[in-house]
Amino acid sequence: MAALPLYLLLTSIFLLSLFPTRFAEVLCHVDESFALMEFKRSFKTNRTDWRCIHPKVHSWSQDGSGDCCSWDGVECDEVTGRVIALNLSSSCLSGIMSPNTTLFRLVHLELLNLAFNSFNFSSIPYGFSNLSRLKYLNLSHSDFFGEIPHDISQLSDLISLDLSCNWSVPLHLPNMGDFVHNLTGLKKLDLSYVNLSSRLPPILANFSSLTWLGLSSCGLNGDFPVSIFQLPNLEVLHVDGNSNLFGSFPKPHWGSPLKSLSLYLTSFSGEIPTSIGNLSLLNELMAYSCYFSGSLPSSMGNLSHLTDLELDGNNLQGQIPVSFANLTQLSVLWLSSNNLSGDTLEWMVNLTKLTVLQILGNRLSSGFPSSFENLKQLRELGLSLNDWHGDIPSALWNLKDLELLLLDSLNLNGALDANDLFKLKNLEGLYLFNSNISFAKTFINTTSSKLARLYLASSNLTEFPRFIGNLSKLVWLEVPHNKIRGTIPGWMWNNSRESLCYIDLSDNLLTGFENNQTDLPLPNLRYLDISSNLLEMTLPMPPPLVMQYDISNNFLSGEVSTSICEVSNLVVLDLSKNALNGTIPPCLGSTVPLEFLNLARNKFDGIIPHIYPDGCALRMIDLSKNRLRGIVPRSLANCEMLEYLNLGHNQINDTFPFWLSELASLKVIALQSNMFHGPIEDNLSQLNFTNLQILDLSNNSFNGELPSQLLRSCHAMKVIVGLDQLAYMSIYPLVNASPDAYVRTMTYAMTLTSKGTEREYAKIPDDFVGIDLSNNKFEGFIPELIGDLKSLIMLNFSNNFLNGSIPPSLANLMVLESLDLSWNNLVGEIPQQLAHLTFLSDFDVSHNRLSGPIPHGTQFDTFKGSSFAMNDDLCGSPLPNKCTNGDNVPLPPSSFKVDNEEECPFDFDWRIVLGGAGGGFLVGIVLENLIIDEKSRWFLRYSKKMAEGWKR
Repeated sequence: MAALPLYLLLTSIFLLSLFPTRFAEVLCHVDESFALMEFKRSFKTNRTDWRCIHPKVHSWSQDGSGDCCSWDGVECDEVTGRVIALNLSSSCLSGIMSPNTTLFRLVHLELLNLAFNSFNFSSIPYGFSNLSRLKYLNLSHSDFFGEIPHDISQLSDLISLDLSCNWSVPLHLPNMGDFVHNLTGLKKLDLSYVNLSSRLPPILANFSSLTWLGLSSCGLNGDFPVSIFQLPNLEVLHVDGNSNLFGSFPKPHWGSPLKSLSLYLTSFSGEIPTSIGNLSLLNELMAYSCYFSGSLPSSMGNLSHLTDLELDGNNLQGQIPVSFANLTQLSVLWLSSNNLSGDTLEWMVNLTKLTVLQILGNRLSSGFPSSFENLKQLRELGLSLNDWHGDIPSALWNLKDLELLLLDSLNLNGALDANDLFKLKNLEGLYLFNSNISFAKTFINTTSSKLARLYLASSNLTEFPRFIGNLSKLVWLEVPHNKIRGTIPGWMWNNSRESLCYIDLSDNLLTGFENNQTDLPLPNLRYLDISSNLLEMTLPMPPPLVMQYDISNNFLSGEVSTSICEVSNLVVLDLSKNALNGTIPPCLGSTVPLEFLNLARNKFDGIIPHIYPDGCALRMIDLSKNRLRGIVPRSLANCEMLEYLNLGHNQINDTFPFWLSELASLKVIALQSNMFHGPIEDNLSQLNFTNLQILDLSNNSFNGELPSQLLRSCHAMKVIVGLDQLAYMSIYPLVNASPDAYVRTMTYAMTLTSKGTEREYAKIPDDFVGIDLSNNKFEGFIPELIGDLKSLIMLNFSNNFLNGSIPPSLANLMVLESLDLSWNNLVGEIPQQLAHLTFLSDFDVSHNRLSGPIPHGTQFDTFKGSSFAMNDDLCGSPLPNKCTNGDNVPLPPSSFKVDNEEECPFDFDWRIVLGGAGGGFLVGIVLENLIIDEKSRWFLRYSKKMAEGWKR
């Protein structure tokens, strides 16, 4: 029996020699250790990168000695010692990924995670086919750039593939269908922010193992396969940010284990089906800014696990179902900007975990809701833009965690006691603009409020609320468009002078600063707008860090002190519409970041200083309607980003500044009503006004022939832009757009002349194109090439000495609305083809020597006799002279063809409709705001098709 223990011991030793275990540790292989060390040496570590958490490679030995299986981020097979996993996510790596990276020698890898590092825009290398055992590959958010190598698609064992990237450094995948064809075992696929620019391949609907599909902001288009919603294991579906992706929810038999569904900023539409209530595991539903319609189904109350519901910015109607009271796990609820109605919010009482409730911009009505007692965790509450009325319920002031409160555009009654407001100790943002609320004049004994942003615009205030002076952390103050009179009191910033960064007091009745103060004690202020008031004083100097200073449209007088140049961060300076005089300070040239300079409508005299000898950032210069003399300084050519130059209505005595063609970004040149003279073209070098949209040289003494070479170089005038959306010519300052930049978009404004009447354009539509050379001494023919400028909306050659005939090529200007050729020496007939200009609303050829019949039909039937007066040989309606062959001269056939795929929904001649609509364009853009409703969308779509037809 003694031999038995010895036998068992020897047997165990023999078996252990056959099967190595943790008791017989296996070291990593030398070749793999060397490959890892070579990979480490090819990169640096950058601990300042936001993605950096821990530099794992720092734990690796310096000389490659030791067991690499024990290194941080490395995992080996316990039996073979081969490296099977390398996880270096957020490891602070920085450098270029070599095309011959030694990682491809680790042929036993099953997991490779290099996410959240910085590979400095290098390409993802080819060679992944060497890693045929890979199951998990994550290269996300690591600054890779270029095309995704196709050999990744050969990794047929992949279970998880994450190549999602940063939107600013996109990857590109030319054919997603071919790429995923061999990856049918995938459980997770994330290509978010990869540039796909294609339809979603239908084969994805067969990926029955998928649990995660992330395709956010990929440029997907076309129809979304509805069967993907019903994949049996799908838990996460994110296709948000693909604006041209269309689709709808499955209606019958929709049931899946979905937990997170994100469709926001897509073109999904249709109703939300009752079957959505079957998604019993759903945690997140984010479908804002889509096109969903209909009512919210009561079955949504079955989604008992829902924590985040965001359906704002759709067209949902009807009442919010009372079954929402069952969504007791809900933390975030966004239903804003729909057409929801109803007069009760009692369903809110049960939602005790709500932290965000945003239901603004609906048609919710009746008394102001009071169902807030149980919402103790609420941090954001948005109730604005509804039909509620009455007093603010006292329960609101018990929401101690509230940080943001939006109550603007409501019919609130009574006076708000600021002491109630100060009960909200955590409140940081308060929106009360466009309301009738007043503030009770009560004693306030605290400055402990966290209120940082206060919006009181358009609230019928007649004085500044006293509680503003008690706010010690105020950063942003907006009180424009009120009726506040008198001086600006110094007590307003008694406790916030160090924190205030943004002040807007525009459009009030303010007359000055208390005690005639001209230097504001606000050392950190970045934005100051006191425009459109009644300030009668010299120019107050802005604080030293101000970036945007607007004090236009007041009654300021006196000279501008050179101390304005000490405000070295100025990006926007608007002193227009005052009575400032003296010379323009030359030191403005040293204000390096200045992009927007508006000194128009003052009394400045002297010459335009030769500023910016070494370059500048200016994109907009408006010195119009002053008393400036001399010439246009050549140094302006150094302002390479200049888009808008308005020197009109001065006393400038110069020839045309040809060097302006060096400014490739220039969109507007306005030199009208000065003393410019001489020919515009005389042995000129090559001109390049590529982006020019508006050229106004009227009311000068230019002579010679019309500037054909200049006009030929205006390439932007040759392309018709479709009317997809309303936009205005503007600049958004290019300074750092971080929250502390505190700058706003500035629109262009100018005066143009049509039919002898000056019109003030407070905003210029982005697609407006016009030429005004009237009231000069031009002579010769109108060049045929004018017909190439197909995007012209206004053309004025009146009051010159032009001769010859009206070129028929003007009929190519299919969006032309105003044509003035009056007071010249033009002869011949009015081309009958001009009758096809169906947008034409202003037409004047009076005081010429034209003859023959006036075109008949469409817009020409609307013009009065004054449009054709003093042409003795013209005949036909509306003139009394009858033509010998009768008035009914047939229209020549139009060369313009319209795509018939989309028909106008109204049963009459589309040409007359568009003519009437277009005729209002020049008048309509005088208005501050234009509104396009749903019924007008057909016009926008149709005009876009017309634009495609005009590109010849």
